[in-house]
Amino acid sequence: MTANTTSNSADRIKTVKAAWDKAPDGPKKEAALKHYQAAEKAHTAKDDAGVTKSLDAAVAALA
Repeated sequence: MTANTTSNSADRIKTVKAAWDKAPDGPKKEAALKHYQAAEKAHTAKDDAGVTKSLDAAVAALA
């Protein structure tokens, strides 16, 4: 993994977090939180594919 990939993941995590913060409370937000937390763990583990998968799921949960 390159530093650029890690930076892109971090930026995407921030973007999804901002969307989550603005979402109304409810089951969609709760589901998205679980995926967001999984993305944070994957980012810590330097698992870029896991970050992408989890963030995609978080965005889908908020939709």
